[in-house]
Amino acid sequence: MNTLYLVSVWIHVLAAMTWVGGMAFLVFVMVPILRLPEYRERASALVHRSMIKFRLVGWICLATLIVTGSFNMWVRGLRWSAFLDGSAALNPVARALGYKLVLVAVVLAVSAVHDFYIGPRATRLWQQAPDSQEATRFRKRAAMFGRVNALLALAIVFFAVMLVRGGMA
Repeated sequence: MNTLYLVSVWIHVLAAMTWVGGMAFLVFVMVPILRLPEYRERASALVHRSMIKFRLVGWICLATLIVTGSFNMWVRGLRWSAFLDGSAALNPVARALGYKLVLVAVVLAVSAVHDFYIGPRATRLWQQAPDSQEATRFRKRAAMFGRVNALLALAIVFFAVMLVRGGMA
């Protein structure tokens, strides 16, 4: 069981690195490059293609994180029932995990709204009428959802560190 657990943790960390690293790449590398004047003509197409590709990668990572995280939690002796009956509040590791799980649920909701509604609509409006008020409004909204998701991802990583370091005192 120990080897299977270590492989699961390894896959969990790889999925988290891919997901958080992909968001960081988009925010810190791709978006600033696409704001340069020489890319203005192609920016909407590049954003559209890269977001479609990253959306698939991101959701595969999120699914992997849920499966491996659930398994890792089970191996460490943490059960869902502890969160339902309140006994998790007495355990510092379970308390850190509880905060992490709440943030994961929020990330799933924010990601779904961003990836399947706001993002595609912003891109479509940007391609149809790049200078329209509606396109600008949806692009700003999509960017805000993306930033919120990135901050939530960093908070999840914080609670993951707390989790493996003994929880919250």
